[in-house]
Amino acid sequence: MLPEARRDELIAFAESLADIARAVLTAAHARAETEVEIKSDGTPVTVADKEAERLMRAAIKQTYPDHGILGEEFGADNIGAEYCWVLDPIDGTKSFLSRVPLYVTLIGLQYQGKPVLGLIDQPILKERMIGDNRTAWLNGKSVRVAEVALSEAVVVSTDLDNIRRLHKDIRWSRLADSVAHVRTWGDGYGHLLVASGRAHVMADPIMNPWDLIPVLPILRGAGAVVTDWQGGDPLNTGHVIAAAPKLHAAVVQVLRD
Repeated sequence: MLPEARRDELIAFAESLADIARAVLTAAHARAETEVEIKSDGTPVTVADKEAERLMRAAIKQTYPDHGILGEEFGADNIGAEYCWVLDPIDGTKSFLSRVPLYVTLIGLQYQGKPVLGLIDQPILKERMIGDNRTAWLNGKSVRVAEVALSEAVVVSTDLDNIRRLHKDIRWSRLADSVAHVRTWGDGYGHLLVASGRAHVMADPIMNPWDLIPVLPILRGAGAVVTDWQGGDPLNTGHVIAAAPKLHAAVVQVLRD
């Protein structure tokens, strides 16, 4: 858990980092052209990605020089520290490139190696969700996952091609046929939707540490059960099923049956 004596201080600092990123991304969203590079793994990165992370890292180093940082664009620095910030300046870069306002900034904090604080920020919609494993709140209002029957569930994901490619042995089609609907353009915003009860299941087939660590305290704080697709620890495998407890059990049963 987040140390109680420092809880308010660290939450306020996480919000200040989100404010930094929001200013960069709001300005970039308004521009007609986007400067894009293709990384070695074939995924796009923008100037805005790099600028937002650079500024957040600078703020951390100035305020907490002994803290570690793990970021998507500039890698690891002192990650064995007692406190380590985890940054994804734009989660959903493909959404950003199309100006679909479902990309988010993800900010997480690990304490003694465990995720204790998470923040999801959508700068255009001005939605900010924070969680600390015990509670979660969206724009200051407490939120909870919604417990619904499997047949009534809305499932969100990011890319169905990744599901087909990475989970060929999983009965995804059977799950899709068992629920109300499946929607994409998820990325980090899908986790916000589930944590706030707007959608019901987040099925993320592949997640890096900077995608996963920030959302775990939020989902758990909102009452979700979060496992990998086989019901194990998502930190060990990098893929996630998140839902309210009874619904989660039903989803994993379908996927494993």
